[in-house]
Amino acid sequence: MSFIFQVGLSGALETLCGQGFGAKSYRMLGIHLQSSCIVSLVFTIFISILWFFTESVFGLIRQDPNISKQAALYMKYHAPGLLAYGFLQNILRFCQTQSIITPLVVFSFVPLVINIGISYVLVYLSSLGFIGAPIATSISLWIAFLSLGTYVICSDKFKDTWTGFSLESIRYVVTNLTLSLPSAAMVCLEYWAFEILVVLAGLMPNPEITTSLVAICVNTEAISYMLTYGLSAAARLYSCVERTWSRKCKRCKEGDFCYHKLSLVLALGVVVTLFVGHDGWVGLFSNSPLIKDEFASLRFFLAASITLDSIQGVLSGVARGCGWQRVVTVINLGTFYFIGMPIAAFCGFKLKLYAKGLWIGLICGLFSQSSSLLLMTIFRKWTKLNSSV
Repeated sequence: MSFIFQVGLSGALETLCGQGFGAKSYRMLGIHLQSSCIVSLVFTIFISILWFFTESVFGLIRQDPNISKQAALYMKYHAPGLLAYGFLQNILRFCQTQSIITPLVVFSFVPLVINIGISYVLVYLSSLGFIGAPIATSISLWIAFLSLGTYVICSDKFKDTWTGFSLESIRYVVTNLTLSLPSAAMVCLEYWAFEILVVLAGLMPNPEITTSLVAICVNTEAISYMLTYGLSAAARLYSCVERTWSRKCKRCKEGDFCYHKLSLVLALGVVVTLFVGHDGWVGLFSNSPLIKDEFASLRFFLAASITLDSIQGVLSGVARGCGWQRVVTVINLGTFYFIGMPIAAFCGFKLKLYAKGLWIGLICGLFSQSSSLLLMTIFRKWTKLNSSV
């Protein structure tokens, strides 16, 4: 949850750095990067303090004392990695807005390989046990951040956008907050909706089966969304750069709809794969024949949600690039929590559709969200540039 929040905070740079790069205010990209890191540092401190009191919080909601103790210990060792993750997300956005992608792949793949080795050693070959997992993750995240940060500082590709550390970045912290907080809210509101579905599934008859089934669907949705997330990044970069000059706004909208077509093609590929190999896919999560049969009956619902999610992913990327985070936050709040979740609860419990009912509610929320974002993209003016760049 906290890691998702850090991803949301970095969304401010998608607007500030993207529009700054389009306006050729190259030096400001480095300033905004530093101000965003300051924001990430402050929120990491607050979150870490909460994590250190996790055991007490679990006790207040009457969770098992032993599980609460182990969970609190796990989260304490995750705290160092949270800071590195926040910094890393900021640098990723900084690079993406300049269309520098290949180094990101390299500096993501190498720490991943290192993490596998460190995790195995700490978890299985040392006395740390499960505590070795968050320690390994924290180490890997710091390796990724330090290596990518060193590359940014030393590479000639950033000679115009990174001019060194500056106290000037403090002046732009408030500007960053005006975008980062709504950006975090819009990301978290959608993420929490999926988590609420899992919680609701646990309140239904035969919760073991229902919870497992919904959790598999949520993970399937998340993995398929990552395939279109790259298009979302491209769309927000394109919208930032092209909309900098009002004469290019028509071209920007045309590019936006091009990304929609590509996202639909990717979504169609995922859906076809899911229909053909659903038994093998579910087998990666569970060997239960009942869960496999129930998942097969949910394929059509999952296909609809994956398609809608691919559309809203690109539209949300455009919105972040244009600085429309506040509007999207309101849209996500209304569509998921005043439309989607109530319908999910009604269909799941009142109509006794259970897992199907929950997913019907999600589809209604995603359809409302995608429709609202599409209307906003079509009719909202694209000519206003964020003055902070």
